[in-house]
Amino acid sequence: MNRLDQLFSQKNDHILNIYFTAGYPKLADTKEIILSLEKAGVDLIELGMPYSDPLADGPTIQESGQQALANGMTLPLLFDQIKEVRQETQIPLIMMGYFNQVMQFGIQAFIDKCVEVGIDGVILPDLPLYEYEQYYRDMFEQAGLHISFLITPQTSEERIRKVDELTKGFIYMVSNSSITGAKNTISDLQLSYFNRINALQLKNPRLIGFGISSHETFETACQYANGAIIGSAYIKMLAKAQDIEKDTKLFVQKIKGEIPTKLQYMV
Repeated sequence: MNRLDQLFSQKNDHILNIYFTAGYPKLADTKEIILSLEKAGVDLIELGMPYSDPLADGPTIQESGQQALANGMTLPLLFDQIKEVRQETQIPLIMMGYFNQVMQFGIQAFIDKCVEVGIDGVILPDLPLYEYEQYYRDMFEQAGLHISFLITPQTSEERIRKVDELTKGFIYMVSNSSITGAKNTISDLQLSYFNRINALQLKNPRLIGFGISSHETFETACQYANGAIIGSAYIKMLAKAQDIEKDTKLFVQKIKGEIPTKLQYMV
């Protein structure tokens, strides 16, 4: 069974997905970060494939991607790192990047490599639904590699239904019409959007991302979806971390509300 399916069959609320850019802060940090996140109690991990021209990333993730590329991160190296860490963990792992990267690597070669090293799913925001359905769906499904598509407050109900049909794993529910980055609060307009999506009774689990950065925003997201995705706030923390394992544990404890949140990691 795909590890994502296993996770969602065992847990359906307060799922914490942490995103980090592979190769940041240092090229060889990938393994330590993954193992530290698992030890801290994260449910799944999203590895960013650094890219020179991202679509919706805010300054924190953009800068981490630029640094990772400058450090020498490449897809072949990242696959090697994932293969190594897979010997020590069975936590669900997702790769997030852009379809151009996959095309340059070779679509079937990319899928095969994901399966070989133990990747459970991918997020490719620039892959059009119709192209995926017509040309690539069978490739992904035959390999058992899940794919998550995104919805936003502007996404029509027709497209949301199609996203629900094609998604395997979970739907990435973008919380607002903005770029990534930590926010202090979730607005009434966002809550209205969350309620609208809940009313559709979609078949896939949903994780809310963009702007989740604290225990308060995490808890609010979890009231309206199965969990949340945190990226920029964690990367901001990594930039200052003196000890990745200890600082990651502290970060996750604050998000979960296990200790008072006095310090916010803001963009």
